[in-house]
Amino acid sequence: MNEGAIYDYVSIINGNSFLLSNDVGDVCPSGDMPTGLFSYDTRFLSQWELTVNGQHLHPLSVDDLQHFEARFFLVPGTATHYIDAQVSVIRHRWVGGSFDEELTVLNHSEDPIELRLRVDVASDFADLVQLREEHPPARAGTVRTHADQESLRISYERDTFFRESIVTSTSPATIDERGLTFDVRIGPHDSWVTGLHVATLVRGSRGRDIRASLKAFRNRPEPGMQEELDRWLSDAPKLTSNPSKLQRVYRRSLVDLAALRYSTLAVHERVPAAGMPWFMTLFGRDGLLTCLQTLGFTPELAAPTLRALANGRGVHLDDFRDEEPGKMIYAMRYGESAAFNEKPYSPYYGAADSTPLFVILLDEYERWSGDVALVRELEFEAREALRWIDEYADLMGNGYVWYERRNTRNGLENQCWKDSWDSISYHDGRLPGFPRATCELQGYAYDA
Repeated sequence: MNEGAIYDYVSIINGNSFLLSNDVGDVCPSGDMPTGLFSYDTRFLSQWELTVNGQHLHPLSVDDLQHFEARFFLVPGTATHYIDAQVSVIRHRWVGGSFDEELTVLNHSEDPIELRLRVDVASDFADLVQLREEHPPARAGTVRTHADQESLRISYERDTFFRESIVTSTSPATIDERGLTFDVRIGPHDSWVTGLHVATLVRGSRGRDIRASLKAFRNRPEPGMQEELDRWLSDAPKLTSNPSKLQRVYRRSLVDLAALRYSTLAVHERVPAAGMPWFMTLFGRDGLLTCLQTLGFTPELAAPTLRALANGRGVHLDDFRDEEPGKMIYAMRYGESAAFNEKPYSPYYGAADSTPLFVILLDEYERWSGDVALVRELEFEAREALRWIDEYADLMGNGYVWYERRNTRNGLENQCWKDSWDSISYHDGRLPGFPRATCELQGYAYDA
């Protein structure tokens, strides 16, 4: 890491896979942001640093091309070398089912040059949920690294939980357990190019990637992702305005929404994730409200979201997960802490609002789309949701929706939209007792 440097952050995202780096494209330790390559709540790259002849690079500009793609224009050395730079570097990267970066080095001089490029690589396979904790617990699994002439493989294994990053290059490289080295000679006014590919493996108990059946999970080339985004934009209603600022805001909103779509393991169609970087997975409340607010623009998000939540609804009483029959999920996570029940997110049901919101969205979607078949398909789940409102949510027997966590160890104390532990208080700061009933829950229940 370049000591003393101050960076901005640059992100690329496709579904719940995303990469967060500094403004030269490097991934290096950061105390305030979860930098790295993430997919399904696991960090697959915790270091990705490029040097030229041992020097870190400095940014000339960054092109935020699309939500899944970025390009960095860089020079080695310090700011004094900008004007008369003999060498410049372009990093063009995109994220699909995995991560790709194309490195281009340009020689601007009249003479040939010899350079040593180094990409330092590491992965800690940290759980995204635990990265938010001030003192994350010690890891119980083992990180292993293997380098050969073809690839650098870094893996993490704990019982049946297995994650792996596999780094390869299209140009010959000297590969060791800490990265890749390229010794290159570039002619006058010539360039050198290599492609770097990072495959991410999420292996289940049967030894295959648990995402393999997802139609949307492919290492799609950049043109394919652009075509898909173009279709998404063309299918949305058209907006014209004078001045055109509103059009630009509308298009940016559609692009941002497209970036948040991902395929769950239960439903192959894509649903909205809650937000980067901490909430890149399906949250019941967030997904339902997003679909309600976008029914007039992108109604295709609603049906898969409803199906995903219906498939994951509660079926029995489970204090650890705050699960009750008919209750819709708060969130579903795929990281290590959820896999070993260190956190209750596999899935977690600590939300009192997602269940009535499920019924509301199902009704509103049918009103907008006329899709009666989906209502018939989900009739049982809708009736179970209504029964939950009447039987389980009415903790005081007075017709109101209340909440009180079953999981007293690490469940959410507040199970409304303000779900931090101290968000519900009296005007003088005192916290009320339990159970609690907030005003919006009663409106949702009445609407449902």
